[in-house]
Amino acid sequence: MTWSHLAAGNWAYEKGLHDLGNGAWAWLQPDGGWGWSNAGLIVDGEASLLVDTLFDLPLTRTMLDAMRDAVPQARRIGQLVNTHANGDHCFGNQLVEGAEIIASATAAREMAEAPPERLAGLLKMARAQPESDLGGFLLDCFGAFEFDGITLTLPARTFNGHLALTVGNKQLELIEVGPAHTRGDTLVFLPAERLLFSGDILFVHGTPVVWAGPVQNWIDACDRILALDVATIVPGHGPITDHRGPLAVKAYLEFIRAESQIRYDAGLDAFEAARDIALADFDSWGDAERIAVNVDTVYRELSGATTRTEVTELFRRMAVIAGDRKRRRSPR
Repeated sequence: MTWSHLAAGNWAYEKGLHDLGNGAWAWLQPDGGWGWSNAGLIVDGEASLLVDTLFDLPLTRTMLDAMRDAVPQARRIGQLVNTHANGDHCFGNQLVEGAEIIASATAAREMAEAPPERLAGLLKMARAQPESDLGGFLLDCFGAFEFDGITLTLPARTFNGHLALTVGNKQLELIEVGPAHTRGDTLVFLPAERLLFSGDILFVHGTPVVWAGPVQNWIDACDRILALDVATIVPGHGPITDHRGPLAVKAYLEFIRAESQIRYDAGLDAFEAARDIALADFDSWGDAERIAVNVDTVYRELSGATTRTEVTELFRRMAVIAGDRKRRRSPR
């Protein structure tokens, strides 16, 4: 089976605001790669809720201006849900003035541990060594974003497991499914609208990255989505999808786990295994180098290790794999 046709409905994968009907909108950012995340808006009556902000202040400001121009209720957003702690879903929080910011308690703690200054430091290092594999890769991933001037703005309201919310008369459910992609991943589900904002539990046409794990938790999260009565899914990255999105992510995770197990049993280390695995049906997905992180996470689970590989080392491995792939595909 191939996984090349995962988009759903009549929504073109184009940058900007997309009306999903019934008082819901999606903000999409092609190509969905590193940092190019999606967000959502839900309104009813005079009430409004934003699902996630973006990676920097200019991007978030552009999104909010477009929402306010198109949707009167967005001129004063009452609530903001951050689906998880990665900066491309929360670094713009400060611009949603007056909103009640909500996230899982675990996500809120993780946000505090990953301030924008950390990414700014990585970029500074990359700009000092742009010719190195790591420097060039980091610039490719994050060089388009502006991390200066961001004030990390944390949730004021947190929950564990499940939280019911209302936006006007609309019923929403926040469903915590982490640790998976990060430690505190949350789904935003609108049962009556059969609509789900998945955060980074779903990457569509892009490679998932298992920063936290365990992998089984993420597979279980995909199954949980599949068990819901959902017709439309706005993923954290990539085009709008339906049930095919979680099926594909689940298949990728099961594939990586199985291939990693084979190489772990054969005595390869995690980096050797990541470079050795042929991605088969998943080779066309963007950011395939994330396999370095994913295999490292599986190896940590298989070995029972309690320490995590340092993030800069993981980016170094990804840079090498990205270079490998570029050389294989370049004409000789």
